[in-house]
Formats: sequence, structure tokens, C-alpha cells
Amino acid sequence: MGRRVMRLLGLCATLALSPAIAAAQTGDMDRGEVIYAERCLQCHGEDGDGLGPGAERLNPSPRDFTFGLYKFKTTPHDEDLPNDADLVRMIRDGMPGTAMPGWGNLLTEQEILDVIAYLKYFAELEGEPEQQLDYGTQVASSPESIASGKLLFKDGDRCTECHGREGKGDAIKKLKDDNGERTWPRNLTKPWTFRASNDPRDIFTRISVGIPTTQMPSFADPQSKKVLTIEERWNIANYVASLAKTDLAVNPENTVIQGTRVTGALPTSPEDDAWSTAQPSTFFMVPQIVGKDRFFTSANDTISVRSLYDGTRIAIHLEWDDRTKSIPGDAGAAKIADETLSQDAIAVQWPRAIPEGMEKPYFLMGNAAKPVNLWRWSSGTTDLPQSAGILDARGISDQQDRDESGTLAATSSYRDGTWRVVMTRDLQTASPETDLQFEEGKFVPISFFAWDGSNSETGTAHTMTTWYWLQLKPAASYQPLIYAVLAALAVGVALIWWGSVAVARKEGADNG
Repeated sequence: MGRRVMRLLGLCATLALSPAIAAAQTGDMDRGEVIYAERCLQCHGEDGDGLGPGAERLNPSPRDFTFGLYKFKTTPHDEDLPNDADLVRMIRDGMPGTAMPGWGNLLTEQEILDVIAYLKYFAELEGEPEQQLDYGTQVASSPESIASGKLLFKDGDRCTECHGREGKGDAIKKLKDDNGERTWPRNLTKPWTFRASNDPRDIFTRISVGIPTTQMPSFADPQSKKVLTIEERWNIANYVASLAKTDLAVNPENTVIQGTRVTGALPTSPEDDAWSTAQPSTFFMVPQIVGKDRFFTSANDTISVRSLYDGTRIAIHLEWDDRTKSIPGDAGAAKIADETLSQDAIAVQWPRAIPEGMEKPYFLMGNAAKPVNLWRWSSGTTDLPQSAGILDARGISDQQDRDESGTLAATSSYRDGTWRVVMTRDLQTASPETDLQFEEGKFVPISFFAWDGSNSETGTAHTMTTWYWLQLKPAASYQPLIYAVLAALAVGVALIWWGSVAVARKEGADNG
């Protein structure tokens, strides 16, 4: 019995000291140098200073290993050294939302340790961490814990000052890291962008340690006026984990926006309850790096789309998170904007005609052979209201704004870091040679472009999607059921007639 207890105690000690055990596994710096030159140098640079050949095109910038500072570690805020396990995790799994890929499928565990040994050389890191983060007793997620965390999150603008009232990162001040580079607070409703997962334990770690080299502070620091107890940090972690927008997550298998037919008037307000009847489709947006001038440092990353239509018009509901409401001329907007403040904008791209097969126009605003229509909305300035119009495009550098009004209508709203825009147009127009004509049941190519004006996005600097599809689903009809019932009745009548004929013939044969 005593030996069993000792073994259990030994196992518990082993689990508790797992970071130290990971650190005890040593790597070979010379082998690590070879791997680094092959896998890491392009971004992090020959000298590990983050100035590799591809660095200027990456957002966020690659880590500068010469400082020996790492953002995502599990040692306390006042402990300089990370655990080796932290570095192993970053290299093995990568960092979502950045250009740092996971190397777990290409490098063995020993090779990763070899690379770590070489990374430490850049900053002359030696020894092991003297302290480990105190996780205390984890508070299980519950309605009570989440409610308590919500109060703490919003109390005195503790977290909302940067992350916004609803956690969407709609900052009220301009943030920069220790290198002076612009940083954007995390949108907590998008867990797939978390650098180190949205598991409550990882969130607790970020709240406790902070994110070194950024303005994300440690809420375990006793010198901070906003210091939190371990229990309070667990409650906030549970609240943050609950913010995930699972209904608007990207589903790669969903490539078709289903337009739903409605009776009565189409909703024109983005906040109309009628939009809840339309199923959303969410797509990733990526920087425009194909046409000149290329753009690499985008801010917006997804767009959610819904569609409704009636017998004469179609309405498209566009929703995307944007940390700032970019209105040129507004002092508040200029204060938190990047170098150049321009209007926020969104554009829906269509072919001029529904293609007969699968062939679609060139995805980057068409070309001379296959022009496209762009339905574009802009947020306006302090002197000009929002605007919406149709452009004829034959490429990224060849767009003509039509001199017309009334064809395309649009309304918008901005709240808690989210733009919502509704665009409406007639299904059929008087110009079929230049305008797309919508038809029920037909699959229509559709794609999107977005500009974040506070992120210096204008002209060719924007995000975009590839082509997807829109289908206007015909309204449910009883006609197929009626046909089926009539067919069944016809078969029944035929069977009865055939049976009566057969009986008559038999009786005739018997009488003969």
C-alpha cells in the first residue's frame, strides 16, 4: 500500500514539473543552426533580429530573438525566461492569425529542441526559469462564473478600454508595441485568431502573465491598480471563452449563400429581426497580394453574408467586424487611425451575366474579356454621407463609376466593433447587357472586397475573398405534393379499372 501511494505521489510530481522536464531535454545548437537556416531565416533573419527577407510583408512582424522576450509564456510576468515547453508549443503548433506555421509535421521533437537551443544563443539565454505561474484551483465554467467574469471585465474599463464592451477589439486608443509598431487588440469573439488557443487555462495564462512587449498587462502584478485574484482571473477567463461567435464561424464546406424568398416587404435595416430567418454564410478574407500595388498588412479577416428576396428585389446583408469606425474628418477616428484615414468600404462582386457552366470572370475585379459589376458602399466623411453605387470593372485598375442613382440602395449601422450593411437592387433591370439579371434557382458567382479606413486601406490596399455562389431558393410549393397525390389517385383508378376488367373477363369465360 505504501509503495502505491509513493508511486501516485511521484506521478503527481512528474505532472506538476512537466515544464521543467521539457526544459531538461536539451537540444544541439549546431544542428539547430542548420535547421534555422533552412526553415526560419526567411522571416526571422540571419541574426535572429526579425529582419528576414520576407519580414516587411508580414503582420505581425516576426519575433526578434535577440531580445529574449517571448509573448506567450507560462512563467510569471516578472520571470524573464520562458519554459522550453512554451517555445516547443509555438514552433510545433504555430501561431494562428500570423505567418508563423506549425512545424510539427516537418520537424521531430528533437529537431525542435535543437532549434530552441539555437534561438537561445541569439539572446544568450542561460539557465532555467526560477518561477512558475500559480494557477491555483481552476474555477469551472458556469453561468455564475461567467456572470462574475463579465462584471470584472467591464468594471472600470479594466478590459473594455482595449477589447471593447462586447470583446470585439474596438479600441478607444491607438496601441503600439515596444518596437513602436501598430498593434490591434484581440477580437475575443473570434477564438480561431487566438495565438495560444481559447481554452480557459490559456486565457487565464494571458490574463495573469500579460503579453510581453505589448500593452497587454499582467493582472497578477501586485503593483497594478487593477490586480485580480486567482479566482477573479479564472472567472474572466471563463467569460472570455464564452464570447466565441460559433454561429458566424467559417465553415469551409459552405460555399453557397442561400437566398430565401419572403412575402411582404424586404427588410432594409441591417438590424431588422427578419434577417434572423436567413442563414448566414461566413468566409475568410485575405490581403490583396495579386495586383499592384500589393497589400500585406490587413486588419479585417472574415465577412458574414445573408440574402432575402421577393418577387421584384434582392437584399444582401453584409456583416464584418471592424475595430474602428473610419470617418475622415472625425477627430476621434483620426486619433486611433493608422497613418492615413480613409472611409470604410465594402464591395460585392458579380459577373455581368450568369455563366452557363462553372467558368467565372477573373476574381480580381474581372478583365476586358469578362467585365464584372461591383456594388460598392462607403461609410462617408464628416462632410459627405455614406454612399452606394455600381461600378463596371475590367480589372483592378480599370473601374468606371456609373453616373446614376436609385438603382442600388444601401443602409448601414455600426455598433460595438461591427459594421452591418444592407444592399438592395431589382432582380431585373432595364440594362441586361451591363447588369446581372437574377433568376430563381440559378447559381450566381459572388465575391467580396473590404477596406478598413483606419488601417490605411484604400485603392488596391484591401482584403478580398475568392468566388463563392448565391442561389435564390424558390419558395416552398405544394405543387409537387399535389402532383404526387394526383399520380397516386391515377394509379389507384387504373388498378381498380384493371381489376374490374379482369373480373369481367373471368366471369365471361366461366359463363361460356
